Amino acid sequence: MRPVSICLWSPWGLLLCLLLCSLCSGSPSPSTGPEKKAGSQGLRFRLAGFPRKPYEGRVEIQRAGEWGTICDDDFTLQAAHVLCRELGFTEATGWTHSAKYGPGTGRIWLDNLSCSGTEQSVTECASRGWGNSDCTHDEDAGIICKDQRLPGFSDSNVEHHLQVEEVRLRPAVGWGRRPLPVTEGLVEVRLPDGWSQVCDKGWSAHNSHVVCGMLGFPGEKRVNTAFYSRGTAGAAAGGACVRVTSAIGWQIPAASERAEPRDLRVPLLAQRQQHSFGLHGVACVGTEAHLSLCSLEFYRANETTRCPGGAPAVVSCVPGPLYTASSGQKKQQQSKPQGEARVRLKGGAHPGEGRVEVLKAGTWGTVCDRKWDLQAASVVCRELGFGSAREALSGARMGQGMGAIHLSEVRCSGQESSLWKCPYKNITAEDCSHSQDAGVRCNLPYTGVETKIRLSGGRSRHEGRVEVQVGGPGHLHWGLICGDDWGTLEAMVACRQLGLGYANHGLQETWYWDSGNITEVVMSGVRCTGTELSLDQCAHHSTHITCKRTGTRFTAGVICSETASDLLLHSALVQETAYIEDRPLHMLYCAAEENCLASSARSANWPYGHRRLLRFSSQIHNLGRADFRPKAGRHSWVWHECHGHYHSMDIFTHYDILTPNGTKVAEGHKASFCLEDTECQEDVSKRYECANFGEQGITVGCWDLYRHDIDCQWIDITDVKPGNYILQVPEVWGFRMAGDAFSEEANRRFERYPGQTSNQII
Repeated sequence: MRPVSICLWSPWGLLLCLLLCSLCSGSPSPSTGPEKKAGSQGLRFRLAGFPRKPYEGRVEIQRAGEWGTICDDDFTLQAAHVLCRELGFTEATGWTHSAKYGPGTGRIWLDNLSCSGTEQSVTECASRGWGNSDCTHDEDAGIICKDQRLPGFSDSNVEHHLQVEEVRLRPAVGWGRRPLPVTEGLVEVRLPDGWSQVCDKGWSAHNSHVVCGMLGFPGEKRVNTAFYSRGTAGAAAGGACVRVTSAIGWQIPAASERAEPRDLRVPLLAQRQQHSFGLHGVACVGTEAHLSLCSLEFYRANETTRCPGGAPAVVSCVPGPLYTASSGQKKQQQSKPQGEARVRLKGGAHPGEGRVEVLKAGTWGTVCDRKWDLQAASVVCRELGFGSAREALSGARMGQGMGAIHLSEVRCSGQESSLWKCPYKNITAEDCSHSQDAGVRCNLPYTGVETKIRLSGGRSRHEGRVEVQVGGPGHLHWGLICGDDWGTLEAMVACRQLGLGYANHGLQETWYWDSGNITEVVMSGVRCTGTELSLDQCAHHSTHITCKRTGTRFTAGVICSETASDLLLHSALVQETAYIEDRPLHMLYCAAEENCLASSARSANWPYGHRRLLRFSSQIHNLGRADFRPKAGRHSWVWHECHGHYHSMDIFTHYDILTPNGTKVAEGHKASFCLEDTECQEDVSKRYECANFGEQGITVGCWDLYRHDIDCQWIDITDVKPGNYILQVPEVWGFRMAGDAFSEEANRRFERYPGQTSNQII
């Protein structure tokens, strides 16, 4: 498999005066300052929506006292320039369509807006007229302005509205180095003036659910606020102390424990007057993807009394399976029975993102992006153990799937435990195509693992020798990783930990990269499954370091990429074309030369007798976001005279025959006789063709077909007894192993390295 987020508005707005005489003047020159001349009397402007920065968002206009939006039909960057200047910014850097910042409410004031970009007011642009639109709020336009204000711009006539930009949990006990992620603590929100705390008066479980979702956690749990309030009083009195027991909680030590040498005692909370409250009156429904979408009340700057009789809001979150804070939690979760997964993410370069795929009637399919929104995306994210959705993706942003499209027009409230519990529409092939596959980006907990690893010596931040940080507090230092057995799975984990996406290469020799002053090898024997979040979670030697080849030249390195291929076998075609053939040995000399028969064929009575072969067609689709290319360049391809073709890879994939209990009884392999674009989707052009020593590979959106009647497109089952068996395609090379699939640019870079043919990838 694949290596294998306020209903109050931003403060910018402007009341513009209409000078009727200017309507008689010629075309205005581009605005270079704050002066507003023509056109916007009675209009106000603001940016709204989520997720966004103060200089971007859904653009909204207030006319005749009513706020409304602009349709994205015919919207251009020139119109965004005009609107950004209306808001006091110098220019636009981009614009968005299809309600990227969420659908607005009220009127759609403008449609088919057409500006040259030089207008001083949006009223000078052509449109269908105020309030005349055939759009819905799913087509609301957004703008992204340059974060630079017009000199002297004044928005004094506009009411300033605060917005929550970020949320964090501050542990109640600020003692020592605490494991990450932090799952319990005081809620703090970042306002324009800095971080502030939230008054707990009226705080609800719905509020906690929203906060935990923003921080990357699927759920919340009750917290004993009495401990916190008791701790506050004790701290004020200077007496109460506790023993820190974990990253997420504390407890008063029992009398029998107080003599333990490790019994570390610290004050619980600072005195209450040290709290800086900036927010109260939080009222969430619980389905919001961000706290800014809840009803919020902010303290005014001149308020002297804040949160009287209250305390800071405290939240405790439950981490998903990937982020459990202790082995005890892991064991507890692993002991729970796990049902068959019916939702998964594919095509994403990072955890918690990808194309949404669902299982129906034993077949995986995709979801159409019609009416796909943050509520539905958040249900998917929480179901998979992440937080709420940071972004609901449409238009196959995470690559196109294949096969069935199971769901369309999914309408979730946000409270459902599974996407399958949301209302949806069954569709036909004419209703939707894979170019409309839905995807998500989920909020993830902050783990800090990216601070424990770095790359050195590479020509870009995506490549280099891997260095890891080891040691305890006060003795942290950087070191190298032994290159022995370092391969794709380990490189996948390293690239994921670095936040750099997929692994194009896992290198065992890095002598062509300068190691600087780091020469000590601090980790060896690294063996990963490929799903870990950091190298620390992989099996490895950290105390008794052993390397077969010593020296910095034989240390581990990686080349990472944000894009990769994703190859998938068309299983239905295998079932449709499978049959058994008894083939005489005298017709299998070429197959034997290319190792396409079982090992027992070596002792057969050649050329007499036969071999029993399970034959089937193999259609390999590239569903990723980068072309699949063989690792080795043409200079290392091997010519096979018998069949008259080049092998660009010794083994492209394996085929295994298993008993129902999983015992392997036969195996075959598919060599890369010729990797090419046999067929492609309608809008994709072929790029790879094997004829005349041409380039080999599979383009995104294309597939490579090996028919059942081609030599070696089989499994030798001569030694298999009659019975029921399972045909399995193990996860090797390109099949659901995007880490081995190279982008074209990465392949060119790799071929320039001297000695790359000796680098063992698997």
